[in-house]
Amino acid sequence: MKITFLGTGTSQGIPVIGSKHEVCLSKDLKDKRLRSSILLEWDKGTYVIDCGPDFRQQLLRTGLNHLSGILFTHFHADHTAGLDDIRPFSQRYGEVQFYCDQAVAANLKERFAYIFTIEGRYAGAPKVFLNVIGNNPFELSGKKVIPIEVMHGNLKILAYRIDDMAYITDAKNIEEEEMKKLNNLDVLIVNALRIEAHPTHFNLEEALDFIAKVNPKRAYLTHISSRLGFHKKVSEQLPENVFLAFDGLELNV
Repeated sequence: MKITFLGTGTSQGIPVIGSKHEVCLSKDLKDKRLRSSILLEWDKGTYVIDCGPDFRQQLLRTGLNHLSGILFTHFHADHTAGLDDIRPFSQRYGEVQFYCDQAVAANLKERFAYIFTIEGRYAGAPKVFLNVIGNNPFELSGKKVIPIEVMHGNLKILAYRIDDMAYITDAKNIEEEEMKKLNNLDVLIVNALRIEAHPTHFNLEEALDFIAKVNPKRAYLTHISSRLGFHKKVSEQLPENVFLAFDGLELNV
């Protein structure tokens, strides 16, 4: 399975509009971060996890011309606001498959009502098929997907394990029962927002503690704000098996 980091930034991305923070002014391309999302490709499927407001730009950069479906972690705008940009895929290939929990499904139906309405439906609206999933494994183009419930502050959201890779974003706490789903990972991708503590996201110290507990072969940090620091400087301070992800990074798992 090939993984491409479409974006590794937090809700405002880096640089933040109008910010004079030193990281926002960095000339290093690895310090330029679009909103967090990954692309997963294998022989039978092409999927993304989350589609934020940079979705169009991200997919133009990859040259992707087919999308099997989208897995959503939660309904916040930085993970869903690019939804309308699936139109070229639905126009060419028909319904795009969505996978999400009940809370995300209800939120999308409200915010993107023109997509889900039946009577008087706008002809140019993207066509989707909404698969509402719970906390049980399901199959995706020949691969087993294991949802993992994590807490984003007081909001219960989903992470996903596929093969020996797990993708976790916006996490602050994970129950012990859900932790068992993370045994024997080759690759763990997890959020690390900044140095200082945050009420709804792991900071760097919490992310590193979590990685040590899970003990994957490799871990990659994502959902990063400017307040984490410069990519080069932070990378030099990480444990041997932990890496700071960056936009465009490609992995094979």
